[in-house]
Amino acid sequence: MEKTVCGRTILLTGAGGSIGSALAKAILDLEPRHLVLLDHSERNLNEIDLELSLSGRTSHTSVLGDLCDTRLLAELFQQYRPEMIYHVAAFKHVPLMENNPFAAVRNNALGTATLARISQAEGVAVFVMVSTDKAVNPISVMGVSKRIAELAVLRLNNPENQMSAIRLGNVLGSQGSVVPTFRNQISRGGPVTVTHPDVSRYFLTMDEAVESILLVSRLEEHGGIFIPQLGAPVKILEMARQLIIDARSRFRQDISIRFTGLRAGDKMSEEFLYQNESISPTSEHKLCRVTTTGVPVDTFDIHLEQLSRSVERRDLAAMMDALCKMVPDYRPTELLSRARDKVCQPKS
Repeated sequence: MEKTVCGRTILLTGAGGSIGSALAKAILDLEPRHLVLLDHSERNLNEIDLELSLSGRTSHTSVLGDLCDTRLLAELFQQYRPEMIYHVAAFKHVPLMENNPFAAVRNNALGTATLARISQAEGVAVFVMVSTDKAVNPISVMGVSKRIAELAVLRLNNPENQMSAIRLGNVLGSQGSVVPTFRNQISRGGPVTVTHPDVSRYFLTMDEAVESILLVSRLEEHGGIFIPQLGAPVKILEMARQLIIDARSRFRQDISIRFTGLRAGDKMSEEFLYQNESISPTSEHKLCRVTTTGVPVDTFDIHLEQLSRSVERRDLAAMMDALCKMVPDYRPTELLSRARDKVCQPKS
């Protein structure tokens, strides 16, 4: 990885998040020329900036700003001339995004498309976006927004601009991971809340996630979608039970489990491949390349423009229409469908 990163200027988006901050530290260990940290959360960005500075790592600049601010992005590219992009920024809390669909699409889909377009125009050699298993056969607006982000990256991939996305499962220790939530509930005496007894998820450690992201940037394959080698999915109920068993010696009390029901946008289990996708080995044995259908260039650009206009107008019906055209496998939740139908009802 030193040969890939050392001496280069790198832009990292979402740098203050859990994955972003872990990735920032790993990148600086590889001695880049300069690392630009971009995040819209003042608190998160300040934390990683202080941590890096106190550790003596000073070859970085922290920029507080919005991924969708095209003028800011233009200034960053003009001033720092990044040669590599690690794009981690995303809104990822599924139920929250179901209640804030415009924010999800603006940030995850349109923000990624803008960053990828500017990166290509500026001659960035390597662009790596962190995607999610929720982008496959999505039922949440978060998932479909990340699928469109994948398509936007594929749309611009070429031999001179290596554009890639890596689908990750749940990352242990990341913001939104169930493990910190369970441990907090256990420390308060319970109950531990599980949505459904049969829900399962794929998990990676933080180190595995960071390594996978970095490995994508040094692949001999010229861009595309990639997935890490994964073990079997884990049942959330079994994970909760094990954490309770591990904690009994400390808390010395029985802790119950309560089932709360699936939330809007939740699936029973996640997938890493569409039905028409397949995988093949890569030059890095820990990664597989996803063979997928090409992006219809003309229609994709037209629908992306429609999507952008609908978000700007906050037109939910038009936005969902564009989402369904761009990702035919998207199945909106009842919550979002009701909200769309409500705004479409004629006024009396």
